[in-house]
Amino acid sequence: MTGVAALWIILLLLMGGFALDKVLTSSIVRNFDNQLEYILNRSIIAASEIGPDGEVRFNRPPADQRFIEPYSGVYFQISGAGADTFPSRSLWDRRLRVGSEHNDKTVHTYDSKEFAGEPLRIAERDAILPGSEVRWRFQVAQSREIIDQQIRELRSTLIWSFAVLGAGLLILAGLQTVYGLWPLRRVRREVALIRSGEKTRISQAFPSEIRPLTEEINQLLAHSEAQAEEARRHAGNLAHALKTPLTVVTNAATAQSPDLAATVRREALVMRRQVDHHLARARAIGRRASAHARATVWQSLEAVQRVLDRLYEDVTVDIAGDRQAQVRVERQDLDEMIGNLVENAAKYGGGRVFVTVEPKGRMVDILVEDDGPGIAVADRGSLFARGARLDTTGKPGTGLGLAIVRDVAEIYGGRVALEESEDLGGLLARLSLPAG
Repeated sequence: MTGVAALWIILLLLMGGFALDKVLTSSIVRNFDNQLEYILNRSIIAASEIGPDGEVRFNRPPADQRFIEPYSGVYFQISGAGADTFPSRSLWDRRLRVGSEHNDKTVHTYDSKEFAGEPLRIAERDAILPGSEVRWRFQVAQSREIIDQQIRELRSTLIWSFAVLGAGLLILAGLQTVYGLWPLRRVRREVALIRSGEKTRISQAFPSEIRPLTEEINQLLAHSEAQAEEARRHAGNLAHALKTPLTVVTNAATAQSPDLAATVRREALVMRRQVDHHLARARAIGRRASAHARATVWQSLEAVQRVLDRLYEDVTVDIAGDRQAQVRVERQDLDEMIGNLVENAAKYGGGRVFVTVEPKGRMVDILVEDDGPGIAVADRGSLFARGARLDTTGKPGTGLGLAIVRDVAEIYGGRVALEESEDLGGLLARLSLPAG
């Protein structure tokens, strides 16, 4: 940041200094030319006349005494075709060069180096005096030493003043950068203290430009702590859920129970469904951090439909609704939630399952209906408990399907509810997920 600011400041100062130098230098030269033009018109041409011998003479002496001092640096010269040149005494034995490449009807000024070691600024003009047909060229010259000295002083002033200004701006840019970024050093120290365990959060005593960063870091820390606590809680729940089956198996083995094999199978099934349940939750928790998770509902429904057509040949699964609807859920988790709901409808229904996809604002509703006997309103809430089953027909199952659907849906910001199907008369499971 300081380097970019330095380059930009130097570039702007160079451009500004160059432009200012051109303006001020032109002003000095223009004022100098105005003085020469005034002398040429008022002191030389206005005082000139034709004498009896046809030569130019002055009707009054020039007011500037430097015209009579040899090599004074101020000169005039009057030249005409076929006539003698009328120089100032200050020229002494030198003469101004008279060019014929231009016709000076108005005042013409230019630089000349015709005198060695003395650059000149010359103003000249052609005029025809009364009583003469000769076109006379009037020239006034002055050494450039005065304006060159003024330009040198001007440029010297510009250089050191712009140098001081540039140094001040560079120092200011550096201080501004250091001061502006200094809170980030404090953030770094705060994060180091959090990592060392001395603090748990970044303090809020930061400028308003840095505060959003610290707030996001604090929210990230809170999110990480919540995930860690959730992981510890699930680990504890899993350990507690496995403790009882393991105790039963251990006791049966110690007592050499005759039904040991049946006991092991039964308790192993209990442990398996507990492990499956917690693995599903852990997988969903790990994936919800992805903000780019998207899944098309219709694709998941078709995949589940193909599987159930092979597993339940006597069950018809129909799907309808928006084919383009997407949800912010990983595809594998969406398949698992839809699969559990549709499989329950196929298993406990009367042979017909109807699934509808309905986008509703920021949510997408997936309605799974069956033509079974339905479930009483008082019993619907208990079905979401882990291991809860109302079926007494002995059909295989773990009793964790709806619990998994509820937990995974809530992890993604959705919900699931059980209602009565108006069309088929059985149970309606409404799964609402955030729209993608």
